[in-house]
Amino acid sequence: MNKIRLGIVGGGGDSLIGVLHRIASQMFDSYEIVGGVFNPNWEENISFAKKIGLKTDRIYKDFDALIEEENKKSKDERMEVVSVLTPNFLHYPMAKKLLENNFNVICEKPLTTSYDEAVELQELQKKNNVAFAVTYTYTGYPIVRQMKDMIKNGVIGKVQKVDMQYYQGWINPIIHDKSLRNSVWRLDPKKAGISSCIGDIGTHAYHMLEYLTDIKVKEVLADLNHLYEDNELDVDGTVLIRFSDHSKGVIRASQIATGEENNLTVAIYGDKGGFRWEQENPNHLYYLTGDKPLQVLKPGNPYLSEFSLQDTKLPAGHPEGIFDSMGNIYNGVARKIRGVKNFDGGFPTLEEGVRGMKFIEKVVESNAKGNIWLKL
Repeated sequence: MNKIRLGIVGGGGDSLIGVLHRIASQMFDSYEIVGGVFNPNWEENISFAKKIGLKTDRIYKDFDALIEEENKKSKDERMEVVSVLTPNFLHYPMAKKLLENNFNVICEKPLTTSYDEAVELQELQKKNNVAFAVTYTYTGYPIVRQMKDMIKNGVIGKVQKVDMQYYQGWINPIIHDKSLRNSVWRLDPKKAGISSCIGDIGTHAYHMLEYLTDIKVKEVLADLNHLYEDNELDVDGTVLIRFSDHSKGVIRASQIATGEENNLTVAIYGDKGGFRWEQENPNHLYYLTGDKPLQVLKPGNPYLSEFSLQDTKLPAGHPEGIFDSMGNIYNGVARKIRGVKNFDGGFPTLEEGVRGMKFIEKVVESNAKGNIWLKL
């Protein structure tokens, strides 16, 4: 089977996102990276392409040149899918142009910097019928997919309480120095959009809870913290959520949780049982009931679901991490492009990215209006 021709925009140099996507794309031998634009500086762009072993004939000076030159190629030669790994403000214009030119798209989150932009992309995708993934990375873990299956099959009963926490501390050394906080793009509304903390990591927690429970959040009430008057974007926040009158929860997100690294923690409780999962310990799923000892489920074991085992790459006892999780999302997109049957939840869709943008906007609006309940 021929490999899918992949182009990449952004993610050059020492970008964490860049190396994550490049390694992930190679895990199932489904993709070949054929070119892209890794850096707006031409010399650095070419140098980086050579460093990672790519031919330079399809390394373009800018995004517009990529579109123009790839459109000149035959269907059997041009890029089939393009990954957009740029800062937030470039997601919308790049994704829009890719959709208009019938490329499949893999885009970093948040999908855009506004809900209206996200809806416009959704309409374009429907019109052109191409694959579009938004990389909410953590949904690719095999044990997360196991949790999704078990909730779907009623193992913990009716969901009645959800507690999502995503704590990081990386902004703490920056935020207290005015010159430093004015130099970080994630704190710049022109580049990051209307939110830093909720837009960057809170959206992961929100997407995860809807992904796992398959229940849509109906209302939110938010209390955000900016720390300084001259800092326009939130760096910490708590969001109350309602699925219904009798099913509720909370999302807690922070970039100023001193000492925390990447502490995404999931806790979901039903009327028959509950689950806990920690991203920093991703191979253990804790299953709680009221009448039995705590159970710990681990990836690669035969008692797990077909969905979980499909993308498990190693025998039980061999830890799988963030690269594997992203690799499973790339595999889901490859299956979609090739017309191979996918499990529900094989990769996060454009529709889920639109939901994520609506969540971000309503959270910011709720906080601005004095911490009021707003419908999603």
